Amino acid sequence: MALRRLLLRYFPPGIILEYIEGGESKTRSIDLLDLRPDTDVTALVEEIQKREPLITASCLEHVIHLVQRLQEKLGENQNHKFSLFKVLRTHVLPLTNVAFNKSGSRFITGSYDRTCKLWDTASGEELHSLEGHRNVVYAIAFNNPYGDKIATGSFDKTCKVWSTETGKCYHTFRGHSAEIVCLSFNPQSTLLATGSMDTTAKLWDLEKGEEVATLNGHSAEIIALSFNTTGDRIITGSFDHTVAVWDVGTGRLLHTLIGHRGEISSAQFNWDCSLIVTGSMDKTCMLWDAVTGTHIATLAGHSKEVLDVCFDYAGQRIATASADGSARVYNAGTKQCIAKLEGHEDEISKVCFNPKGNCILTASSDKTARLWDAATGHCLQVLEGHADEIFSCAFNYKGDTIITGSKDNSCRIWH
Repeated sequence: MALRRLLLRYFPPGIILEYIEGGESKTRSIDLLDLRPDTDVTALVEEIQKREPLITASCLEHVIHLVQRLQEKLGENQNHKFSLFKVLRTHVLPLTNVAFNKSGSRFITGSYDRTCKLWDTASGEELHSLEGHRNVVYAIAFNNPYGDKIATGSFDKTCKVWSTETGKCYHTFRGHSAEIVCLSFNPQSTLLATGSMDTTAKLWDLEKGEEVATLNGHSAEIIALSFNTTGDRIITGSFDHTVAVWDVGTGRLLHTLIGHRGEISSAQFNWDCSLIVTGSMDKTCMLWDAVTGTHIATLAGHSKEVLDVCFDYAGQRIATASADGSARVYNAGTKQCIAKLEGHEDEISKVCFNPKGNCILTASSDKTARLWDAATGHCLQVLEGHADEIFSCAFNYKGDTIITGSKDNSCRIWH
């Protein structure tokens, strides 16, 4: 084994090792999820060196330098004020979803007009209109971090994969017997998963353009799905009140997470693939052991349905959004509620952390999006201007650009 180079990963903090083994180029990562601005870097790197044979005495100084750079990034000024950069009237008929590529240089919009449109964020110019679906384009995604492909899932029961560069359709995937309402690329961008109202999810090979597996096991519609970071597991959340954990390689059902008493609204793995968080219409959020499928904790406190849940990048905190108009932050280790985000005047349908994890963004039916301090729950900023409810919000990877999508049929870009 010979080390070729070391790469920095800012969010979540880590170092990627590129090395040669048996003539093949390989990578592995050292996660530094507990790195803090006051961590003793030299002691940390010496600890890493004991466990990692690729890090030899000759590159020790370089590794220390890289970890210090990560530390500086963590300590950078937190209080970025966002201002409106652009308002884009994207479609004539209602929007369904919006999504960024990794850098935020491009974004996509899905619509009831049966198209998905690709936009240049800086200029606001429409780059491509992806046409061919025969019904509502509901679920959309880039194959981040690459961003060279776009997937669209439609009420016409098909899913299409497109070239970001040319707008050409690579594949049309047929096989579902009802609307496709959720989809996701695996992290390696070799597979696409689709979830449907027909109670199944399917895995599709992007190279060959064919179905690899059908994930059968739910008794009602699948409305959420998510791969883990390594791409060997996928979870599906259903109106049957359960979440299923599947082996991606074999399509085998590994665990059914039973405990919620209402439809599942969202489900996600944490970064190191050890935990799963689920949100439900039963007003609770639950935490599960991803390896064994056992229930760890119920995070209660909301007085109405939990509409969205997410981990921060490091997988150490959980945010929940509820129809009761509040969001909450929980410590994934202690399971304690550490902050209540109160101020919206109507339900919150979306919640996400910025990549650094110090800030939370919420989208609400009260026509505003809000930014919050993740540690204190203090409202940092209200993003106003939309004329109808906001159903979607997202950060780019650097955390310096925000997109909001609203039922007023516009997208707003905030810098």
